Amino acid sequence: MIALESQVESNPQTPGREALSGARRVVVKIGSALLTNDGRGLDEPAIGGWVDQIAELHRRGIEVVLVSSGAVAAGMVRLGWQARPSAVHELQAAAAVGQNGLTECYEGHFARHDLLTAQILLTHDDLSNRKRYLNARSALRTLVDLRVVPVVNENDTVVTDEIRFGDNDTLGALVANLLEADALVILTDQEGLFDADPRHDPTAKLIHEGRAGDPALAAMAGGGGALGRGGMTTKVLAAKLAARSGAVTAIASGRQPEVLTRLIEGERLGTLLRPEQAPLAARKRWLAGQLQVRGSLTLDAGAVKVLRGRGSSLLPVGVTAVSGSFVRGDMVVCVDEHGERVAKGLVNYGAEDAARLLGKPSHQIEALLGYMEAPELIHRDNLVVL
Repeated sequence: MIALESQVESNPQTPGREALSGARRVVVKIGSALLTNDGRGLDEPAIGGWVDQIAELHRRGIEVVLVSSGAVAAGMVRLGWQARPSAVHELQAAAAVGQNGLTECYEGHFARHDLLTAQILLTHDDLSNRKRYLNARSALRTLVDLRVVPVVNENDTVVTDEIRFGDNDTLGALVANLLEADALVILTDQEGLFDADPRHDPTAKLIHEGRAGDPALAAMAGGGGALGRGGMTTKVLAAKLAARSGAVTAIASGRQPEVLTRLIEGERLGTLLRPEQAPLAARKRWLAGQLQVRGSLTLDAGAVKVLRGRGSSLLPVGVTAVSGSFVRGDMVVCVDEHGERVAKGLVNYGAEDAARLLGKPSHQIEALLGYMEAPELIHRDNLVVL
């Protein structure tokens, strides 16, 4: 824990607790275990408490977007199911049954504070398609400007394994990227991230602060619970994703009294994970947030050095292998000769043509293919280094 904190303190440019106290736009994610009181149905008194805190943030002029799990878990309770199903159609049915109750619950509690809510259901396709990404961002920004509280959830009723985010921690991070939020607050049933599993190790210590993206954090995180898909691992990964747009991430217990207002006031609760880089440009942020790729390009050592050192475009001369089935405009990942991820971006040539260009200088593209769409495989404006 000392090593993690010292790494952060050595860089005065990275935001810390003061970023929470100065936040003007915050994404709050609440997990299934909290919302359903560990599977016993929607915990309305607890939900009312979090709504009261969000309303207080609104009164302070802070914009809040709520990312809420709980539809599947609430539906399970209504249907009398004891164990989370694994079949997609059963999960979809549970989400459809539970979403109505979840929305009604939020709407009723926010109405006590004369606040309107808006239900936003997203799938990965909504954020992987550039046009739909921009439409989603426009809608959310408009709602926030109107002082409406957006309640965001994954659209579990129609989503499939191939297009799901994987968990609402990831969704929360992507919404933070989408809206350029100052902070992502993940409320969970644990006090924060520990250096060991506190359920099995009584000597486990809470990590108060760390660096988003620190590999040591992932090694400390545990698995998911019975109700949700996420665990501490997904929260650590979400913090890394949120950090791409400069957001700090706080992971704290939703059962702490007034946890949201105390965090915003800078109190040392839970675990704070800080970004280590300046925010990416909007398009780079969108590229970085894409979870699905259609193929991969293997780069030689020279290309890896150029991408990481200069932020240049990727030319075919530095590519040694092509994998996958993709077409022009698809997202591909770039890896080094050891398979480590280096970058990803939108490719200018399909897999078949890209394979014909391996190791070739750009001036030979037209002679090899009979046309030249662009001199690079991936233009630097469509490329983000990981």
